[in-house]
Amino acid sequence: MTAIGTGDLQGAGGNWATVGRRSRGGRRVHRQREKRKGKSVGLRIGTLNVGTMTGKGRELADILKRREVDILCVQETRWKGSKACSIGAGFKLFYNGVDSKRNGVGVVLKEKLGRNVLEVKRVSDRVMSLKLEIEWVMLNVVSGYAPQVGCELEEKERFWSELDEVIENIPTWEKVVIGPDFNGHVSEGNTGDEEVMGKFGVKERNLEGQMVLDFAKRMDMAVVNTYFQKREEHRVTYKSGGRSTQVDYILCRRGNLKEISDCKVVVGESVDRQHRIVVCGMTLMVCKKKRSKIEMEKKTKWWKLKKEECCEDFRQKLRQALGGQVCCQMTGKLQQK
Repeated sequence: MTAIGTGDLQGAGGNWATVGRRSRGGRRVHRQREKRKGKSVGLRIGTLNVGTMTGKGRELADILKRREVDILCVQETRWKGSKACSIGAGFKLFYNGVDSKRNGVGVVLKEKLGRNVLEVKRVSDRVMSLKLEIEWVMLNVVSGYAPQVGCELEEKERFWSELDEVIENIPTWEKVVIGPDFNGHVSEGNTGDEEVMGKFGVKERNLEGQMVLDFAKRMDMAVVNTYFQKREEHRVTYKSGGRSTQVDYILCRRGNLKEISDCKVVVGESVDRQHRIVVCGMTLMVCKKKRSKIEMEKKTKWWKLKKEECCEDFRQKLRQALGGQVCCQMTGKLQQK
């Protein structure tokens, strides 16, 4: 063993050097710190235009299970009706549609999350929303399918009006995630739109893409896809005939953008040849809600009345208010106390 003198433990300025730093506090302190931080719940949320759900339920469920996706917004389901059904592998689909040949939207949930659904709003065959309660946190998931470029302006305005109404009716303290197929290009770069999007879009902006950004500004939302620097292969959501574009997005409130850890296109996993699935990771910071004193029911302990005058006054008022047998039973109980 080598003997170490006091001079060896001192730095150049004569101060004691730190040998083997120990963290302050023991296990109890660390537990208290973690308790103050609160509990976190991780979710993987995605969106995908499926083309049609007919014959693709099991295939879609296998992809979600393999990629560990908890919530998926789907568009162009082409299923008529407003129902919920199991698609296998522990996943449940809530859908809404008017015509079996076009449109239709839905939301796929893991079976354990399906039990947390509080409300389902089926607005039209292009817009629907679900409200979930996850560890005391209210999460609203909205699926949307915007009209294509060649559709009439009136149909496009109707879609944006329906989507605006859905978001406006959600309280500001509740979290919102929108997984739509907007059929628009928001472009690469964010000059003039820094508050609602990042720099990493795809190609040039069109009229439909400007509508997306106008909606984001109205509702104080952020286009999540554009905030993460990825290769173009992981940003392109639609491929057809040599064309590569970005039309599928995930949006959240600007204030909740810090809870998004990543967002990208999953290459090689899709039930449709043209559209690709977009997935983002979201972390919900939750803590058990404490019951405030105002919410607690106030109880009058009438049996603790000590003065005889107060007891007699209470009996008379009780007879006037209630009367009959109930009054006799309660006054008798008061006398026993």
